Amino acid sequence: MNIFLAQQNYHIGNFEANTKKIIEAINEAKSRNADLIIFSELCVCGYPPRDFLEFEDFIEKSYRALDEIKQYTENIGVLVGAPARNLQYDGKDLFNAVFLLHEKEIKAEIHKTLLPTYDVFDEDRYFEPAYEWNVIEFRGKRLAVTICEDIWNLGDNPLYRVCPMDLLMEQQPDLMINLSASPFDYTHYEDRKAIIKANVLKYKLPMFYCNAVGSQTEIVFDGGSFIFDKDANIIKVFPLFEEIVDGLKLNADNTFSESIIEKADELPTHELNPERLIPSLNIDEVYSALVMGIRDYFNKMNFSKAILGSSGGIDSAVTLALACDALGAENVRAILMPSPYSTSHSVDDAVELSKNLNNPYDIIHIKNIYESFLQELKPIFNDLPFSVAEENIQSRTRGNLVMAIANKFNYILLNTSNKSELATGYGTLYGDMAGGLGVLGDCYKMQVYELAKYINREKEIIPRHIIDKAPSAELRPNQKDSDSLPDYSILDQILYQYIEQRKGPNEIKSLGFDTALVDRTLKLVNINEYKRNQFCPIIRVSPKAFGVGRRVPIVGKYLI
Repeated sequence: MNIFLAQQNYHIGNFEANTKKIIEAINEAKSRNADLIIFSELCVCGYPPRDFLEFEDFIEKSYRALDEIKQYTENIGVLVGAPARNLQYDGKDLFNAVFLLHEKEIKAEIHKTLLPTYDVFDEDRYFEPAYEWNVIEFRGKRLAVTICEDIWNLGDNPLYRVCPMDLLMEQQPDLMINLSASPFDYTHYEDRKAIIKANVLKYKLPMFYCNAVGSQTEIVFDGGSFIFDKDANIIKVFPLFEEIVDGLKLNADNTFSESIIEKADELPTHELNPERLIPSLNIDEVYSALVMGIRDYFNKMNFSKAILGSSGGIDSAVTLALACDALGAENVRAILMPSPYSTSHSVDDAVELSKNLNNPYDIIHIKNIYESFLQELKPIFNDLPFSVAEENIQSRTRGNLVMAIANKFNYILLNTSNKSELATGYGTLYGDMAGGLGVLGDCYKMQVYELAKYINREKEIIPRHIIDKAPSAELRPNQKDSDSLPDYSILDQILYQYIEQRKGPNEIKSLGFDTALVDRTLKLVNINEYKRNQFCPIIRVSPKAFGVGRRVPIVGKYLI
């Protein structure tokens, strides 16, 4: 049997575009003599549809799309993901389902059992879990079809009520198929490979695993679909961050004629999320995820041009380089807005960067605007000493200017704040925290430096001085970030333990960090939740990003 996988980039709620893409993949597979083609989880409507699922019109459109797709299945089997109405059982109105389409009919319907409710997932809010488990008969093969999370329980987790594959094995399937929408993060790819391997080792069946690709606002799907033989060797790996339709022939004896790409004993063992002080990045994957996040956000929202404030600092430099890669340098406008406290070399560095990237840029000096604010505020401020108030006026002046240009010329403002700053509140609401999309908001400061070095891997794009100089907001004379924050190399490790690893203060201190520093850092994180709650969407690349996957009370007392 020739079995193909369609690793595709869908647009949530864009049924016309998704249906066209699915039909094109079916036709390509048919032209290559495929017997069966497998798509990813909820491909018909796009994943995650969230509260769109509460609209009956949305569900109607999904079923109409299925009706259109099945007209192309006269001589090929098609497994597609879509919401299905719950017409038989008590509970929620919908199932997260897979439909087998063949001979222009719906031949079978499979429901997802294990509905994730952690991090960015909230499927139990919308879907009812499966009540029955059946192998699908197709062209002489018995298919054990599961959906994403259903293979993450190997029967050893008491939190799950059932193990779907254990139940399906009672019906003696010939192979396993999993339709997935498993997001990218810089610790997850190897974990995912390991869990698929663990399934194959347990059940001794080939596995066809199809994952989604593409970015949906903050969530990035990396693709990386797999085909495993029954001995847990990888026979085919699909590329990361690319759309592709391809497959293999499964022989009658459930073997493959193709060469093994990666042997089972070379694969990582099944250890999910091993404890790390802070992981090193697979830098090319993170770079690709961020570029895809920017590009898809703009394309799917019908935006074409971006703008950002270019300060001559590392964060704006990396953001600018990523945006130019994603959108084309001609579509990214940099605005340099030096204040009375900006150093000349910062302006020079920002100019050099834009010249290296060949993107348009403008210089607007904010000294006069800043001083007019101070003059108007003088009767109220009196002779009080310089403070954060004067610093924030500069930042908000810049925010006003760059948003004015964005409004006038239909740009979308890219935010340049990094995760270390967002975690500790080192930013100005309605100033440098303004923006339509947070590009680096899930990258700690030291990870931003890793990205800068990667961008310069072949030639100097980001001027060396930007990378080497001490980071500074330049909002007062001789200011450095270290005046307000601990050294980033230590700060980032503490933040990672608290945010990603969810360790409490005593656990973090036991790792050898200074007691006072831990207390100070965690207090900064918690008292600044109100700022992050007003922040724009952030491209997610870590196991725990600020945003929909981390819901912390603003008025909570914990550690304050």
